[in-house]
Amino acid sequence: MSETADQAATRRRWITLAELVAVAGMLIGAGTLYLNWSGRRADDAARAAQTASTDRAHGIVTLIGKVADGGRTLTLADGDRNFSAATVSFPKALGVSPQDALPGPRIASDWFADALLKATDGSEARTGRLPVLIAASWWDGDTSRTETALYDVLWRTEGRFLRGRKLVLTGLTLTSRSGSPAALEAAWQRKRPGK
Repeated sequence: MSETADQAATRRRWITLAELVAVAGMLIGAGTLYLNWSGRRADDAARAAQTASTDRAHGIVTLIGKVADGGRTLTLADGDRNFSAATVSFPKALGVSPQDALPGPRIASDWFADALLKATDGSEARTGRLPVLIAASWWDGDTSRTETALYDVLWRTEGRFLRGRKLVLTGLTLTSRSGSPAALEAAWQRKRPGK
């Protein structure tokens, strides 16, 4: 049986519509594939940024100084971190050699009290900031980490009846994460007593 011209046109129209539906399906599939791929890339980038942020956080120390022994000592802490080494360096003008802050870690006033009291001689009650360089090392899992930062030791002097003056430590504050001997000396020039 032969088909009429109308039947042939209808058949061609349905074939064209079927082809159109197939092409649309392929475009939708390609779009879905692209969206899944770009979403996975965004997730991977976010995961990498989170890992980098976490690694950076593990590599940063912000020491907190808690006053102990009536102001003779500052005990140093940074969360649950256990330090394997900690060294405190002082300005050269004081003539105090670098001190090992372990066990503790801690800063003891007797390391530098005589030199600082001599630098502030002539006034009984004073307050000030002593710049120090603190180098701390610790283990983060299997990774050894070290940071050297510039801190200010907060202090005051008090007169004592018939016994001269004494130095009292009152706190510790971070001033710069990029500590160096040159930065320590520059900070001392700005903050030294009598300036």
